[in-house]
Amino acid sequence: MRAHRPQVLLLDIRMPRMDGIDAARVVCGETDARVLMLTTFDQDEYVYDALRAGASGFLLKDVRRDDLVRAVQVVAAGESLLAPTVTRRLIDDMVSRRPRKPVGLGLLTIRERETLLLLGRGLSNAEIAAEFVVSEHTVKTHVSNVFAKLALRDRVQAVIAAYESGLIQPGG
Repeated sequence: MRAHRPQVLLLDIRMPRMDGIDAARVVCGETDARVLMLTTFDQDEYVYDALRAGASGFLLKDVRRDDLVRAVQVVAAGESLLAPTVTRRLIDDMVSRRPRKPVGLGLLTIRERETLLLLGRGLSNAEIAAEFVVSEHTVKTHVSNVFAKLALRDRVQAVIAAYESGLIQPGG
């Protein structure tokens, strides 16, 4: 890692010499490289530990090759990405464990609120652009405004905010 300075590292939970979570902690603490966990271990504890260590993504090894390539591109671009089953469980766990926090939806314009709703449903910028019949550039502006106004770091936090605000209901 130090010699080659990659943009993205694929790490497994179990690796020789150092486990993937400890490796992610080192990588994220010492470099600008992004970490994508790729593992067979589909356990919530590993997901939480990996995200706390700084990982930008968590995928299972049954992911299709094309989806893995796209995931590396997404993470390299600075976004976060989780396997759909992991996302669903993470959201359900967050929503069920935490009392609903007031999310400052009043800070958002109507379009930004609609953007948050679609982010909460997991739509990409291209899909949101098609839904709104606007350019992806316009959607990126809306997403940036939502992130700034609600003090969100990434799309995962936007999904959580959509649930916590009541825009989206678990199982709906």
